[in-house]
Amino acid sequence: MHGKRFDGGLERLRATERIARLEIERVIGLAMEGVEIHQVLDVGAGTGLFSEAFVQAGCQVTGLDVNPDMLAAARQIVPGADFREGLAESLPFPARSSDLVFFGLVLHETDDLYQALKEARRVARLRAAALEWPYQMSEFGPPLEHRLRPKVLRERALQAGFGQVEMVPLKHLLFYRME
Repeated sequence: MHGKRFDGGLERLRATERIARLEIERVIGLAMEGVEIHQVLDVGAGTGLFSEAFVQAGCQVTGLDVNPDMLAAARQIVPGADFREGLAESLPFPARSSDLVFFGLVLHETDDLYQALKEARRVARLRAAALEWPYQMSEFGPPLEHRLRPKVLRERALQAGFGQVEMVPLKHLLFYRME
């Protein structure tokens, strides 16, 4: 992995998924709120936690992750989705090919946050959404030095061409909606 990428291992991911599961209904609702979402690109799909929820909500899902082992697990859990290997900074999809580009707890792992958000802006027809860890909480997730401050994420999203960035604090995570 590159310098900023956090490699917490599968055990850590499972802890991440346990926390995310507590709020998954709320996250999917916030991601789809107010617009009709049919096509979702799940960047950093991991083992398919959010891909599965989007499929259950009636969406067609393409999942992207850098870890082939995670993708293999996701393919077993969510056989109705199309999973591919790739990076957030270089999305291998045409412009405006997804209604929603969803980053599930991966933006703190990108080597170039601005480029990842710029790619999301290019690929998203309607909006992008992201989950991140609260910067202040140390008991969950990656080390604090790897996490994104809300101000930084908002600034980079605006620089990448999003006109509006909304942050919603959840119980354990922060949800961002970018349009």
